[in-house]
Amino acid sequence: MRLWHEDLIGKLPRAQLLGQHRECCALRGKGWGKKHATVNYVFEYHPMKLVRYHLLIIEEMKNRGYNVDILWEDPLYRGKQSERWEEEFIASLDEYGRYDEHDDAYMEECTQNLASKGIHIIIAEKDQGSAI
Repeated sequence: MRLWHEDLIGKLPRAQLLGQHRECCALRGKGWGKKHATVNYVFEYHPMKLVRYHLLIIEEMKNRGYNVDILWEDPLYRGKQSERWEEEFIASLDEYGRYDEHDDAYMEECTQNLASKGIHIIIAEKDQGSAI
């Protein structure tokens, strides 16, 4: 699984959005630090960057009327099987921007990956780089 480019979050079909939520839950929990080719870069950053990204996913899910366990909105929560992150981990989530890897080349890679699954998303130039 991959973390889709941030600018795609609001355009992802249901299955990909829900899959992204599951991936973020796994990465925040026992998957933290466990290398996987498509998400290795995540572990090079502070964990709160992943939390910030996950909160964008949760926000989109709620906007679409999906139920999300409120526990995941707590930045220190890591799932039922994992210890919470320590309080000193938390800072303003605004401090943790988007992943450097989520650039134009990654956007192209993501849209091609989706297209190979029959999902065609058109991204207007003005959409790229904007916050969702």
